[in-house]
Amino acid sequence: MNNGDIAVTSPRTAPAAIPAKRLLYWSVRRELWENRFLYLVPLIVSAIVLFASFIHLFGFPRRMQNALTLDPARQHAVIVGPFSMAPAPIMFATFLVGLFYCLDALYGERRDRSILFWKSLPVSDRTTVLSKVTVPLVVLPLFAFALALVTQRFMMLQATAVLVANGMSAAPLWKEFRFFQESLVMLYGLVVHALWYAPIYGWLLLVSAWAKRAPLLWALVPPMLISAFERGAFGTRSFMRMLQYRVTGAMQEAFLFTPRRDSHPPLIDQLSQLDPARFLTRPGLWVGLAFAVVCLVAAVRLRRNREPI
Repeated sequence: MNNGDIAVTSPRTAPAAIPAKRLLYWSVRRELWENRFLYLVPLIVSAIVLFASFIHLFGFPRRMQNALTLDPARQHAVIVGPFSMAPAPIMFATFLVGLFYCLDALYGERRDRSILFWKSLPVSDRTTVLSKVTVPLVVLPLFAFALALVTQRFMMLQATAVLVANGMSAAPLWKEFRFFQESLVMLYGLVVHALWYAPIYGWLLLVSAWAKRAPLLWALVPPMLISAFERGAFGTRSFMRMLQYRVTGAMQEAFLFTPRRDSHPPLIDQLSQLDPARFLTRPGLWVGLAFAVVCLVAAVRLRRNREPI
């Protein structure tokens, strides 16, 4: 370069920052790619429900004829009961899948040492933990809702075909089944249980971020020790009753229903049976959500300082 020449330098362009929402979106997608059991297990349960309903349909025309002779309330329960209760196994399966997923979500990446690779990416520990808790709180309930809707509709078509093949009208079946109300009740139930179980998911993620071995053992032993200590020292079972309330309390806090006289679970398929005002004002909901937030904050800090196992 001659002395008279002027050196021209172009400023280095800084890489554009990736929006936080986009990072969260792709982090959630990564969880679905890496954990195929999240959707395979509910799909298998749905297939089992459909197969069981197909076997159940062999006696459906006779039960339909008997139901038409009953009083309206009993008739409705007998006709639509199997179809209304069909989503329950799918929802229960997604809950179990969410539990096992949370227990391994942060522990697994330290066990297989993939945490070194994920930490090299421009994704914060907070985004990673949020993406993992989004799976049981948002992704799994939405997937269960869509899968349950498809399963219900397919069961209705199967029942219609069986009734027509036996020379019977399917009009009473379609008249009794409340599609719109059933869908809203199902969606409401999934949202209610996702919020109610949030502290359980948060606790399991915290244990997953902390434990170096046997995360399932570390998740179960502290509650058992607390319960045993309370029982031995004070002769009470308040902590155990609190745990039972956390597992089964969503239904009694969010729904209005009267138990049936027989051994079958109560049928919930009407909007009048929903009580969101009561659910949203229960202290148990907000205390649980606060506990979940504390667990998630602790999980973020633990992941930031944890090394591969």
